[in-house]
Amino acid sequence: MASTNIAAAQEPAANSKFRVLTASLVGTTIEFFDFYIYATAAVIIFPHLFFPASTDPTTATIQSLATFAIAFIARPIGAALFGHLGDRIGRKATLVAALLTMGVSTVCIGLLPTYAQIGIAAPLLLALCRLGQGLGLGGEWSGAVLLATENAPEGKRAWYGMFPQLGAPIGFILATGSFLTLGHFMSEAEFMQWGWRIPFISSALLVIMGLWIRLKLHETPAFQKVLNKQKEVNVPFKEVMTKHWGMLILGTIAAICTFVVFYLTTVFALQWGTSKLGYTREEFLKLQLIATFCFAAFIPLSAIFAEKFGRKATSIAVCIVSALFGLVFSSMLESGSTLVVFLFLCTGLAIMGLTYGPIGTVLSEIFPTSVRYTGSALTFNLAGIFGASFAPLIATKLATTYGLYAVGYYLTAASILSLLAFLAIRETKNDDVNNQI
Repeated sequence: MASTNIAAAQEPAANSKFRVLTASLVGTTIEFFDFYIYATAAVIIFPHLFFPASTDPTTATIQSLATFAIAFIARPIGAALFGHLGDRIGRKATLVAALLTMGVSTVCIGLLPTYAQIGIAAPLLLALCRLGQGLGLGGEWSGAVLLATENAPEGKRAWYGMFPQLGAPIGFILATGSFLTLGHFMSEAEFMQWGWRIPFISSALLVIMGLWIRLKLHETPAFQKVLNKQKEVNVPFKEVMTKHWGMLILGTIAAICTFVVFYLTTVFALQWGTSKLGYTREEFLKLQLIATFCFAAFIPLSAIFAEKFGRKATSIAVCIVSALFGLVFSSMLESGSTLVVFLFLCTGLAIMGLTYGPIGTVLSEIFPTSVRYTGSALTFNLAGIFGASFAPLIATKLATTYGLYAVGYYLTAASILSLLAFLAIRETKNDDVNNQI
């Protein structure tokens, strides 16, 4: 009787399917909403408000995009920090801490004084808040993916792992929609003076909602097994770097294509379209907003493919499509036709959906449970440094120096690099990964 009671006490409390999927989706929606409002503001607002008025527009934009890059540099630090907590004390508490870090940093951006008010301190404070955003997102994404996949029934890991990925297009739609709505109801002067602050400050409401949902969760069954068997790793970062460095490198390279295709199709395309192609901010944001539905639609499709054909085969096929897209990148974006530009955005974001949908499942399944939070977070966020942090900057330099075709070749090269990494990664579709402690 006593042994039965002990066994029952050690059984992890079950999380409902609805709460798991909602918590993983809502959390990443909040995180990516916060991240994308910064990305949009870095192109259309911050160059004017947070950098010296004496600089030329291109230099101001490059400086603003440099602060955008700071978060990607901070993300591996956040991955190591929150990964350590996630692999030592559990997924639930770490997810709450990561969400708070991201949320507070975003609200603070909305309250910052501008360069005209406090001078050089303004961009420095902006960079500091951006650092906080990066730290929070470094721990958020991986925790949300593990919350979904470690609660998934057999044969459904890719499908469950797709739900946190859906937060990306939803967050993008909310972010872009908020700027479009404000631009519609405000004059340009009002928007630039104070209207841009509203999305940053209002994100506090989303954070409160996310916390309410996550605080009611139980620990994931997979990590509860680690706790029950007292198999926690003392220093997960060291374990990953010494025993799983091969998967760390391959996973990082595999995810680079995901970042490059997205940030070239969104941040760079927005900057190029509004500065070189003659589109107004509202016109191009509307095109991107509608095209983002392709992003959202192709994420579930990618999960279906990953469950049926395997994560590896699906990802390899998408990398090939992405490489081919790079060859027509410049001809579509510079076509002079709004319809073709719209098709360019739809194609790029559809490819993003196909590559982004399975990547969370792939990166979580290549590491054992005891270091899965740290391993998957590090690979994803290191890929963010190489694939996203400087992608808009690199693309801008390539386009202005060699022409827009060079940006397409950049995407093709990144896609081929990721393809080679996927060729070296084992297929994990049929692995019992949640018992790999």
